[in-house]
Amino acid sequence: MLQLIKSYLKFLKNSSNQHGVHSPFVYSLITKCFYDRKKYEEYEDLKQHRKSLLDNKTFIEVTDFGAGSRVFKSNQRQISKIAKTAGISFNRAKLLFRIVNYFQPKTILEIGTSLGLATSALSLGNRDAKIVSLEGCPKTQETAKENLQIPNSKFQNIEFITTKFEDYLSNCQLNTEHCQLIYFDGNHSKKATLEYFELLLSTITNESVWIFDDIHWSKDMEEAWKIIKNHPKVKVTIDTFQWGFVFFREEQEKEHFVVRV
Repeated sequence: MLQLIKSYLKFLKNSSNQHGVHSPFVYSLITKCFYDRKKYEEYEDLKQHRKSLLDNKTFIEVTDFGAGSRVFKSNQRQISKIAKTAGISFNRAKLLFRIVNYFQPKTILEIGTSLGLATSALSLGNRDAKIVSLEGCPKTQETAKENLQIPNSKFQNIEFITTKFEDYLSNCQLNTEHCQLIYFDGNHSKKATLEYFELLLSTITNESVWIFDDIHWSKDMEEAWKIIKNHPKVKVTIDTFQWGFVFFREEQEKEHFVVRV
């Protein structure tokens, strides 16, 4: 916790809003997406989906994974408590919706479904997109699927796959058509994050959008974020404290931004 507080204070000291940004691409993203105050009707769908999970007192068997997706803990947890403590916040879900709505990717890869709170935002951002959502724990993904793919729901563009992340990324022969936007939220360790990063580099295009969750969660994650920023193929990064955005736009000078959202 102390590490997180120190990192946040450093973030506040170094961060700015749109007035500290001179890149037209990043300025537009901040002003038209990050700071978009429009009340989208989809926000109500996100709110209702979140409420259904927070009201669910059912216990499920949750499997947690360590490095290399080794099972290190399995226990009974209440769905409502998972949604409250481990799920994406409502404000973050709204931002994720706006990001997808802004970029309109046709294909989205989510690494880490959990209960599907972020998945719902990805889905509503572009209902024509094809979304593949990976999860290692069968019961949490089953819960997400049951809640999102009910008859006549708006979340019909999602393919749920239960798998070890590195197995899927190593064997499924992904290319530039499969992952126009990638949301990394599956294993918050330096080793795993960098492994997924390297495995997915073959899918990048000039328009690729990558979002890494919890980049300041630990010293290991901060080290991983630093390595990613310095990679020669990475051109632009945006640190919003919880999320790190990565872009590979060849026409851009290499720049790193720290932005309050």
